[in-house]
Amino acid sequence: QVQLVESGGGSAQAGESLRLSCVPPANVFGLDLADWGWYRQAPGKQRELVIALNREGETLYGEDVEGRFTMSRDKNKNTIYLQMNSLKPEDTAVYYCTAVLIVLSKRYWGQGTQVTVSS
Repeated sequence: QVQLVESGGGSAQAGESLRLSCVPPANVFGLDLADWGWYRQAPGKQRELVIALNREGETLYGEDVEGRFTMSRDKNKNTIYLQMNSLKPEDTAVYYCTAVLIVLSKRYWGQGTQVTVSS
């Protein structure tokens, strides 16, 4: 089972920043072959979209993140980033990277990384 590899989670105080990274497994596929996104799941809640970035560079934001979170791609490093600024306690969740490989119409997920924001 192909799984994306995430890193960068941790703890922060409200108002601080964190950056998450996501890398497809080596030699499986490159960034341009997929649409990418980040989801999160807080305890007792459903998984929800945080932000998505398609191959055309169009961004879709989930609730309450526009203006605080941005998503970017570094093709040289084959890495997706989620920059989270002005963090709030309600941003606390497990964050999952996801990619839809267009040629196969197949979605892949990362293992999840915990983000905890304290007030």
